[in-house]
Amino acid sequence: MSPILVVDDKHDMLSLLERLIGGGLNMDVLTADNGPEALRIMEEGRAGVVLADVKMPEMDGLELLRRIKKLNGPAVVVMMTAYGTIETAVESLKLGAYDFITKPFDEERLIHAVRRAVEYNDLLRKNLDLEKRIKDRETLESFVGKSPQVQRLAETIRLVAKTGVTVLITGETGTGKDLAARMIHALSDRAGKPFIAVNCPAIPENILESELFGYRKGAFTGAAADKDGLFQSANGGTMLLDEIGDISPVLQAKLLRVLQEKEIKPLGDNRTYKVDVRILASTNQDLKAKIASGQFREDLYYRLDVVSIHTPSLREMPEDIPLIAGHLLAASCAEFGVPRKRLSEEAMRMLASAKWNGNVRQLQNEIKRAVIFSKSEVMEAGDFFGCEAMKNICPEEDIPAISGMDYKSARRAILERFHKHYIGCLLSGTGGNVSLAAKRAGLERQSLQHLIKKYGVKAAGFRRDANNT
Repeated sequence: MSPILVVDDKHDMLSLLERLIGGGLNMDVLTADNGPEALRIMEEGRAGVVLADVKMPEMDGLELLRRIKKLNGPAVVVMMTAYGTIETAVESLKLGAYDFITKPFDEERLIHAVRRAVEYNDLLRKNLDLEKRIKDRETLESFVGKSPQVQRLAETIRLVAKTGVTVLITGETGTGKDLAARMIHALSDRAGKPFIAVNCPAIPENILESELFGYRKGAFTGAAADKDGLFQSANGGTMLLDEIGDISPVLQAKLLRVLQEKEIKPLGDNRTYKVDVRILASTNQDLKAKIASGQFREDLYYRLDVVSIHTPSLREMPEDIPLIAGHLLAASCAEFGVPRKRLSEEAMRMLASAKWNGNVRQLQNEIKRAVIFSKSEVMEAGDFFGCEAMKNICPEEDIPAISGMDYKSARRAILERFHKHYIGCLLSGTGGNVSLAAKRAGLERQSLQHLIKKYGVKAAGFRRDANNT
């Protein structure tokens, strides 16, 4: 249990309170004879309950209370004074004091008030711990999936989050590198501080430096006033340098200085300034190949790669696609305010077997589009006809085959594949109901039946019950 801090500018009173509280509650007691010293002790997190006099020189008890309440942590403050008035008591309670006692005080009343404050502080700490454990679990569950790859990723994030080390996050586009970085920040001791993500390729090179480090008035044309950079804005928190492989060699050298010296130099300034920022970096490129070609500094790479985290592609964890798709579907329905939908078995099989080159981001976008346009509770494969996997009528691996054909033969092969895919999606989406499929396609029923027969599609195989026609 945390010690109790007693603050009073009278040394004999400090000795009396230390003896009374230490003996009466059998707890450790810290003392301070002025507000600044008490504030320093609280900033170090060395006490959970404060018993402070209101009338003190330099910093009075009410100002000390204000400052303690701005600190992180569940500190509980009891105020005491020989000059107690109703106005002072009300003001201290408004500022967040737990209780208020007056001098000369009854010893039993004093012990009772401090004991209640200790119990309340213990309750607050338990609640905060419970909230944190719930938040940590929810944060780690942001990565949906049960595959070994996802479980290993979540465990690695949990372990590195508390360390404060620089982390390099690698992975293909759309695999959640930004999410991994936000999870590291959320699970770290910096969670209450700023998280700033910088999309390096999106900012022109000549602007990126001034955005990161800031500048002074007159540093360049248009610099009409001093401006702090993103590093200063992120001070105490975390910065993600997204797609760091795209930054210039000049900027690489300046980032190396930040990592080595923990300081920045704004443009147009002769001085450097210390910053406390945890740096995370992400890339979908092979940085070692860029080092070999002279495009990326080797010393910067090893400063960034203290710990490396890989976010797996959907191709590496196909068994998780149904879980991810279900999670994204529920989130999309909630986002658009539509009734909860579910995926049919056929739709789930189609999504699980598709080639998601854009990974989770592409899957998410496809599900959002389908939710917007689907009108039924059960989403069928046909609802996803706009997805990349279904539009990909001519896979890359088939290009050499058709390139060896004459035009008419190649066109016939592609059209046949298109019709089979399209008709299959229509019938899957209607449960084999040809009339409804024709209506969705904007065709006469006889025209669709002709195409079904021509391309050898078996409508009966798509029927969900015997009543469909």
